[in-house]
Amino acid sequence: MGSVNFAPGFARRAVFGVVFLASGVVTSAIAEPQHGIAMYGAPALPEGFNALPYANPDAPRGGTIVTGNVGGFDSLNPFAVKGTPPWQLRFLGSESLMGRSWDEPFTLYGLLAESIEVPDDRSWVEFTLREAAQFSDGSPVTVEDVIWSFETLGTRGHLRYRDFHTKTAAITQTGPRTVRLDFSAPERDLPLLAGLRPILKKAQWEDKVFEDGVLEEIPIASGPYVVESYEIDRNVVLRRNPDYWGNDLPLRRGTANFDEIRIEFYGDDSVLKEAFKAGEVSYIREFNAERWAELANFPGVERGEIILSEIPHQKPTGITGFVMNTRNAALADWRVREALIHAFNFEFINDALTGGRQPRITSYFSNSVLGMEPGPAPAPVRALLEPFENSLLPGTLEGYALPVSDGTKRNRANIRKAVELLKEAGWTVQEGVLRNTSGTPMNLTVLLKQDGLIQQAGAMMDIYARALERLGITLKIEITDKAQFAVREANYDFDLTFIRRSLSLSPGNEQYFYWGAKGADLPGSRNLMGMNSPAAEAMIAAMLSAKTREDFINATRALDRVLISGRYVIPIHQYSVGRIAHQAALQYPKDRLPIYGDGVGFLPEVWWMAEQD
Repeated sequence: MGSVNFAPGFARRAVFGVVFLASGVVTSAIAEPQHGIAMYGAPALPEGFNALPYANPDAPRGGTIVTGNVGGFDSLNPFAVKGTPPWQLRFLGSESLMGRSWDEPFTLYGLLAESIEVPDDRSWVEFTLREAAQFSDGSPVTVEDVIWSFETLGTRGHLRYRDFHTKTAAITQTGPRTVRLDFSAPERDLPLLAGLRPILKKAQWEDKVFEDGVLEEIPIASGPYVVESYEIDRNVVLRRNPDYWGNDLPLRRGTANFDEIRIEFYGDDSVLKEAFKAGEVSYIREFNAERWAELANFPGVERGEIILSEIPHQKPTGITGFVMNTRNAALADWRVREALIHAFNFEFINDALTGGRQPRITSYFSNSVLGMEPGPAPAPVRALLEPFENSLLPGTLEGYALPVSDGTKRNRANIRKAVELLKEAGWTVQEGVLRNTSGTPMNLTVLLKQDGLIQQAGAMMDIYARALERLGITLKIEITDKAQFAVREANYDFDLTFIRRSLSLSPGNEQYFYWGAKGADLPGSRNLMGMNSPAAEAMIAAMLSAKTREDFINATRALDRVLISGRYVIPIHQYSVGRIAHQAALQYPKDRLPIYGDGVGFLPEVWWMAEQD
């Protein structure tokens, strides 16, 4: 065979996957540039598609939409560790190499990158930047910016970006507009995660400390919106960039339709809701089914000025409830956690606060194909879990279900069961106080922050505290502002706190961030319960290495069993439908809703302001 000279950057397509056989025949699994990538199978939308299926490419542009946040902010950098920025900035002002379609489980299409290239084993990925891609200041997005963004976010950025960086063996420029990442771990979602990393402008930070989160240092990115003005703890005004480079991209047609997005800040949720009723806020999301029903009697609804829209979805319930911090020695015992779950009278609380309208979460991935099936683990799931049988908690293999009360206030049967569990764990009531064998009383603190769910969470904890008194347990309820809460949560300064983890139809590496052992003792991780489970780690690894959708589903169902039987969270009701009360002028494509339903990729992304007569 004669020698071949490859042009710089070309060899990647010619030699990877080449296998030399004894016969001298050469076969090649050559990767080719593609317009999109799916976790499994092929992207649903063909190359050259017109627009996302749930967007209206003919939507008019213009107008101002006002949204409300509870609390305040001290940073406008959503990528730094320090500071508390408005959460919307992470999504509205920056862009990544690829963009997500929320009508598929996990599929990306070209955004800053015009194409993506991966081999069958996904051990590396290469992106080709669009020549027209620009930052908001008009400067081009370069490969140098991409490499700097990956390295900076992976080493000095927010913790959510760190784990991916540890799995990147190398990142190199392979051409004038091409960049390649080689991975050290055989995980199927890594090329997709690479495609979703925010890309920022390197030159902005040459003489600055990125991780400080200084308020005045607003990251320069390439998204359709830029921060026009702000007043600390009062408002942030985003203006659509009139020179935004990507208006004609298929992924962008029918999106970012508002000229201005105003984020107003309020002291608590009740004040925010009153501001909406007064016409100062354009829309609210309502999580309480009973309050949603009461809105039907609001005069603005009766006059047709306010529309109540319900947006269904097909995604997992995720987990919402009150997480127990196992770093507390008492809560490290699963029997204590099980007792606390029994004492939480969900049926009574749900009836009192939502009129019984919202069903309970039954597991982390319930309401979807990824959720565990009731009863004993099926053979494929059991095979994954059996190597860890000695460390699994009761119910993991046999089947675990949350306790159900009779709906009365006393909850007698479950309270009796709680007493038995506590006694098994070495806790007994002495002169009205629950104490362990050393005489230490069980005093717990639940930490809550002032946000849209605080009233409902606080009301639940008020009822719960009275139930725990019957067990001899004192529950102290502490409500703090957003900044104080962030510090205490990051340092795990709580016994219980509110948790909400939204989970997708294609969970991946973020599962390590939520439940992985690295976060058990790492300040600021999202592993609030402090779980350290070899079984959970193995199930996540099985999910990430699965070659077929069937194997992926079995691994996720196995992880679901480990999580729910771990008794880490007291689950509350699920949000099986999105509830948005909005001004009548706000419109959305009602006949083609995404499978993920409501979210930042839906509102405000594909909504628009109706043209006024």
